[in-house]
Amino acid sequence: MDYLKQILDAASFIQKLHPSAVPIGIILGTGLGNLGDQIEVELEIDYKDIPHFPLSTVESHSGKLIFGTLSGKKVVAMKGRFHYYEGYSMKEVTLPVRVMKKLGVETLIVSNACGGLNPTQEVGEVMIINDHINMFSENPLRGINYEELGPRFPDMSDTYSLDLIEKALTIADTHGLKIHSGVYVGVEGPNLETPAEYKYFRIIGGDVVGMSTVPEVLVARHSGMEVFGISAITDLGVEGRIHKVALSDVLAAAAKAEPAMSLIIRELVKGL
Repeated sequence: MDYLKQILDAASFIQKLHPSAVPIGIILGTGLGNLGDQIEVELEIDYKDIPHFPLSTVESHSGKLIFGTLSGKKVVAMKGRFHYYEGYSMKEVTLPVRVMKKLGVETLIVSNACGGLNPTQEVGEVMIINDHINMFSENPLRGINYEELGPRFPDMSDTYSLDLIEKALTIADTHGLKIHSGVYVGVEGPNLETPAEYKYFRIIGGDVVGMSTVPEVLVARHSGMEVFGISAITDLGVEGRIHKVALSDVLAAAAKAEPAMSLIIRELVKGL
């Protein structure tokens, strides 16, 4: 089926249930489920009920689209995202972002769990994304370009909003939060990286590495959204500090980072 029709079908289905435009979109990554619980919910829609939506196969992602109010502002939040490693195409991974745009979203806040590459970082800390390096083999913008969705060759010189980054850093400083800012390296996964790969990603300029975010951000910027990204550092890929990591370790570290991430996002949303 035509990709543009898939987007319109999904958006039309949702708009029948929630006709009002929503200006702020949030993608709740691993460990940010509690922020979803802080949204004053007006409507929840299971992904399985939305035409053409993939289903989240990761156990820590619940798979619901949530409409409601956060910090006094109308938001739509993805409680659970899709990943390339689940077997979906990049078009499928990023379909919800396209649909969010049709629902009125102009600002997208993206969160994730990631591995730290910078030796100044510790597990359970938070990093604001100021740039990324795309190591995925497939690009969600590849293929037919629909001009109504965005330009053929979108500029990425200001991918992450400098204004929102500055506001977030100010929020962190005001509340005495230790915060990092840096470059996110996006990889396919699902395996964690080898020590040599961690070293390589650090050499090429990465501060953290993860298996999401970049595809959604590319599509968001292609569609003209303002983007803010934030990461929970759940393990370390720093030489001499690498050890075996289980999903339970990732979830525990994300839970440790969650209060700071939630506070920053809530205060950021309040100012939008």
